[in-house]
Amino acid sequence: MTSKEKILNSIKENNLVKDVKLPSYDNFGIKFEDKFETFSNMLESVGGKALRVSKEELDATIKELYPEEKIIVSNIDFCKLGNFDSNNFENAKDLKDVDLAIVKGNFAVAENGAIWMKNEENRHRALYFIAQNIVIVINEDEIVNNMHEAYEKINFEKSGFGVFISGPSKTADIEQSLVIGAHGPKSGYVIFIKS
Repeated sequence: MTSKEKILNSIKENNLVKDVKLPSYDNFGIKFEDKFETFSNMLESVGGKALRVSKEELDATIKELYPEEKIIVSNIDFCKLGNFDSNNFENAKDLKDVDLAIVKGNFAVAENGAIWMKNEENRHRALYFIAQNIVIVINEDEIVNNMHEAYEKINFEKSGFGVFISGPSKTADIEQSLVIGAHGPKSGYVIFIKS
């Protein structure tokens, strides 16, 4: 037997694959005691702000936050502030003058302050990014802890547009200085409706 054969045989004899139990993923991902507080802190760190109000307080709260805005889109059933129906326009470029978009979010992620946005009733996905300011409205019980839980909630079987949004537009490309509102909404609020 050559030295090469001795080495290969030795490798074969000692290279045994042991049957090892795979790790459990039952407790995978970080969990938070107060998901709303964690979400609020994460959102503030990226330039947004989260509030919790009742359904009846929604219009007054938004009016207080944005008293000067003239062109307002709202796709929230119980919000009466909308005066511009973005779905009536063929081209998303016609939304360029929207001052405020009040839009529905599906659920929030405490871990990173993001909201999953997939609203089939919204004709133009550009609305989320072209409006000067954005308010995302979501039910207060629709907060998950982490992205692992978030992906379990997303249905990938239906095609279509969906996006995670976290706060207003921001960039730090120029001299590593954070600029809010550079490429989209210059302010962003997430309003949770109390259950």
